[in-house]
Amino acid sequence: MGFSNDFVWGAATSAYQIEGASSEDGKGLHIWDVYTKEEGKIYEGHTGDIACDHYHRFREDVRQMKEMGLKAYRFSIDWSRVLPEGTGKINEKGIAFYSDLVDALLEAGIEPYITLFHWELPYELYKKGGWMNRDIAEWFGEYAGLISERFSDRVTHFFTLNEPQCFIGLGYLRGENAPGVKAPVRDTFLMAHNALRAHGRGVQMLRQKAKRPIKVGYAPTGPMNYPASQRPEDIEAARAAFFSMPELSNWTWNVAWWSDPVLLGCYPEEGLVRYEKYLPRITEEDMRLISEPIDIYGQNIYNGNCICMGPDGKPRVMERKEGFPRTATNWPVVPECIYWGPKFLYERYHKPIYLTENGISCRDVLSLDGKVHDPGRIDFLNRYLREVKRAVEDGVDIRGYFLWTLMDNFEWASGYSERFGLLYVDFETQERIWKDSAYWYKDVIRTNGENL
Repeated sequence: MGFSNDFVWGAATSAYQIEGASSEDGKGLHIWDVYTKEEGKIYEGHTGDIACDHYHRFREDVRQMKEMGLKAYRFSIDWSRVLPEGTGKINEKGIAFYSDLVDALLEAGIEPYITLFHWELPYELYKKGGWMNRDIAEWFGEYAGLISERFSDRVTHFFTLNEPQCFIGLGYLRGENAPGVKAPVRDTFLMAHNALRAHGRGVQMLRQKAKRPIKVGYAPTGPMNYPASQRPEDIEAARAAFFSMPELSNWTWNVAWWSDPVLLGCYPEEGLVRYEKYLPRITEEDMRLISEPIDIYGQNIYNGNCICMGPDGKPRVMERKEGFPRTATNWPVVPECIYWGPKFLYERYHKPIYLTENGISCRDVLSLDGKVHDPGRIDFLNRYLREVKRAVEDGVDIRGYFLWTLMDNFEWASGYSERFGLLYVDFETQERIWKDSAYWYKDVIRTNGENL
């Protein structure tokens, strides 16, 4: 059986991680431009000021994608590049860059998938309260409308927010990512609510300004828990844990708080009870906005916990054995999570799923033979994609897979110390070198996954 003939094989990137040109052609400041200049915040003081210089080299990068056989490319737009102050005056040079990129992709036979927000909040909006300000729903709506107006004549697929779990959780609860704030817990719940309202307004404006029918989605992440065995009680425990509410100190790291409102129209009852004293006022009007119908559901999947049913009848996290396989980021290698995650999501939400990110950081080096040998990445991807294939064969409606990431890039607080790319980037010369995994992935695409 395997993958359908129209299965979408792609790769993903995000604006600040690859573009560079951080102060060129009228681009405004965003929170990462500011945060990376603070001492001690980013690994070895790295910044994304130049990154992969994709802003100037995108045509070369599109040629690499074409040669790899990519069917689609998911990229994000830097809000501050097209609206330097977040609202109001449009920066036509910024629009022109993305327009040229879209045209180059289409010319190469690659379908563009646009993500509106991948963590770069315009600094001018941050100064007005950012996600704390209810008006952000309208600001984001204005931005979404502009993107739809300018690109929906050529682009069909749009995702609103990428990983709100991270940009609220890591940015404002734990303070590890831009803007590096450890906010009161109560504030983070208000920010989360406003982020979801912004998503809803973005959906409305994408559709309102569209030049032709479009597909609108959302791309969260979260812990993809999986059962310790095929026993019904372990599966039930894993499902319960998958949609449960975590401890307050890491409350943003969950699935249901972010996806139930969007797809089911309500926050999960467990969370409403557990977090009651921290919640903002939530109106019926808010919930109608948040649950604006979407067409497709994106999910970023990397890992999760192994769950069994405990003797007390409650889900229990299984401890990992010593020497458990881990990636260079120290994330566990658990291919099962990309089978059970989509399965549980599809059962609950009944939406076509795109795996909008999945990949691995490895300690890649340029070898003496001038090549980059990354057998660990090939093994990881092979294991994970076999599980995707199994989910598809078991009836989960997975439409596409976007490998994270096309090329080594600025990996947020880790700077350039993590390499997730199919293409090795020499950050001094900006040379792109195909890793062994890039050739391997090209073959996966060519055979539509039959070689897995």
